[in-house]
Amino acid sequence: MQLTSPNFADGERIPGENAFAVPDPDQHIVFSENRNPAFSWDDVPENTRSFALLCIDPDVPSIGDDVNVEGKTIPADLPRVDFVHWVLIDIPADVRTIEEGAFSKGGVVPGGKEGRHDSPREGVNDYTDFFAGDTELEGTYRGYDGPCPPWNDLLPHRYVFTLYALDVEALPVSGNFTARDVLEAMEGHILAEASLTGTYSLNPAAQSSTRQD
Repeated sequence: MQLTSPNFADGERIPGENAFAVPDPDQHIVFSENRNPAFSWDDVPENTRSFALLCIDPDVPSIGDDVNVEGKTIPADLPRVDFVHWVLIDIPADVRTIEEGAFSKGGVVPGGKEGRHDSPREGVNDYTDFFAGDTELEGTYRGYDGPCPPWNDLLPHRYVFTLYALDVEALPVSGNFTARDVLEAMEGHILAEASLTGTYSLNPAAQSSTRQD
């Protein structure tokens, strides 16, 4: 199975219109159009009954004390953890494309978008926890919300979109389900998977930084 996007090739930068925020010379960042990228896929297993799509950033700083703090930088060699940007499940088996903006096209929604609850369905992303306690932005963030890495991070972040072909029409998850819930529900039902990785940074200095693993 192969997954491609007209918005970016594997390993290339995700366009600003597909991001949560873009760089700004006066205040570091401003919210962006936040449109979901377009995707298409082929070479699907013949017994596929649905698809699931996850977007995960594996490069989020594990220690947040210096995140977006003036006069501080986050070193590229700091240990990193996952941050979920999109949980989309129960995509019908006959679907082979997702249009740009079909699931997110109205910019950033303070408090989070409602997301899809029919077929396909969308789960909760990690902006829900990230904005907890922020009086202007806290809420339940469902569906796609794009890249917004710390503007003082020296490491360009990767955004891994993974499509799963499944042998079930619907996954047994409900309510405010998460990527972890979906990964557990998919165990034993994955026929094939394909990934596409984009990169993004809000820090001009990150372009010359390399990761030290």
